[in-house]
Amino acid sequence: MTNQNVVVASDRKFSNIGLKITVTLTNSTLFSGADSKALPAPGGGFITISRKNILRKPTDTSDQGGNKINAWVNSLRASSPTRLKSSVAFSPQTEEQTSWIARHPSALSKFEEIVNASKGKKIVMFLDYDGTLAPIVEDPDRAFMTNEMREAVRDVARYFPTAIVTGRCRDKVFSFVKLAGLYYAGSHGMDIEGPSKKRRYKKGNHGVLCQPASEFLPMINEVYQTLLEKTKSIPGAKVENNKFCLSVHFRCVDENSWGTLAEQVRVVLDKYPKLTLTQGRMVLEIRPTIKWDKGKALEFLLEALGYANSKDVVPVYIGDDRTDEDAFKVLRNRGQGFGILVSKTPKETHASYSLQEPSEVILIYSMLFMLFS
Repeated sequence: MTNQNVVVASDRKFSNIGLKITVTLTNSTLFSGADSKALPAPGGGFITISRKNILRKPTDTSDQGGNKINAWVNSLRASSPTRLKSSVAFSPQTEEQTSWIARHPSALSKFEEIVNASKGKKIVMFLDYDGTLAPIVEDPDRAFMTNEMREAVRDVARYFPTAIVTGRCRDKVFSFVKLAGLYYAGSHGMDIEGPSKKRRYKKGNHGVLCQPASEFLPMINEVYQTLLEKTKSIPGAKVENNKFCLSVHFRCVDENSWGTLAEQVRVVLDKYPKLTLTQGRMVLEIRPTIKWDKGKALEFLLEALGYANSKDVVPVYIGDDRTDEDAFKVLRNRGQGFGILVSKTPKETHASYSLQEPSEVILIYSMLFMLFS
């Protein structure tokens, strides 16, 4: 058995991290078509990956003397850790981090496992957007993905069906991704559209595959207008209309005002029992109380692709937020595919593997493209 060196970077410049990635392969029959070539990396650094060695939802927000709101704010703090700056250098791991990594190892270090499990099967890619394809930023309207990431997603989508599954409005996330050949599942999977060669924005449901919460549109718009008025007195609060759900962003809100914001949202939603409130990374999510989430969207898309009961498919879901856990759970229950959590900090998850940040998502994508193209 001979070794092959595949330079994952190919002709793509990883200017955002300044690395050249070399993957050492030990299975010459599986990857016999891979090229071996080394390209200079921006900054001159490189990483060698050896395949031999590696390859809380607020259920009750009623106010009882302020205790419920206080408990909720504490929950917001716990679920929204301070964002860490991206860094190639790894800080020393704590015992908790070491234990967590052992249970959810890096998808980069376990790349061989993923590849071997996919032999002879069809890979289907599912991707969250914020925190996965683009970094978390203070202004959600400026959560742009890099050109390197767009190229990586586009390249892999030529070989594997790919879906963007996000809490964002479907049209909004398309304006960020700008790739016509993908499936887009906006509003936490409540607004799904199939790929087209030339996507145009038109009124009506042309190309739409699934909208299970259509009847809630008037209610969502009404709550949106109410929340805009109620929260305008809180500096930094931003209400985003994602069509079939709403997001109340508090990343730029002073922590001392979190309780006030939570109370204002609670008062508004008290009048709408058919809407439910959940929380993500520095955001409150308002959704219809239907049994639909990102996990249901994943199952719907697999069925639409003809893989509902197939044993020859490997769904891979990459996401960073609490809402992605529904999709991770589906994969666990199916005993099929892999969930990959993007996180720098240990957290409870049903994902099998982990990545630290979007730049590592680029690496996984580039490795997949080079190995299967």
